[in-house]
Amino acid sequence: MPSWVYDPHSGGVKIPTAVQQSIERRVRPYADAHYGGKFTRLELRLRSMFCYIDDYIEPMEPTASLLLALQETREQYLQRSRKVPLHLCRLRFFGDEDRWSRAFYTYSNEKYEPCIFDNGTFHGTPEEAFETVYLLDF
Repeated sequence: MPSWVYDPHSGGVKIPTAVQQSIERRVRPYADAHYGGKFTRLELRLRSMFCYIDDYIEPMEPTASLLLALQETREQYLQRSRKVPLHLCRLRFFGDEDRWSRAFYTYSNEKYEPCIFDNGTFHGTPEEAFETVYLLDF
């Protein structure tokens, strides 16, 4: 007999304009206040029911062998590397500003994988999502 199972990583509702503006006003100040020195720029992309959070960091100084292998100058390497985002997480909106599900971006298979929040549930706030990403200490 088929049964219904709740999946917090499917469905969701389109993020209204007011909530989009609210998320920008909430996440950026939180990120700057708690982790301002860890990234050079934070980017929030809002698409339909999703909020993607990416950041940009200052790249490490390249070694001579790396530059030789890439056939780039130091300046070319740094300029290119500064444009590459670190995909932190994807939030899915469920109609309440404090009820989002979260998925981490996995570079091993290049897709977002569902995960739970630190509170032990599948739902949390955007600030909680950002906090957990940086607790991993990139």
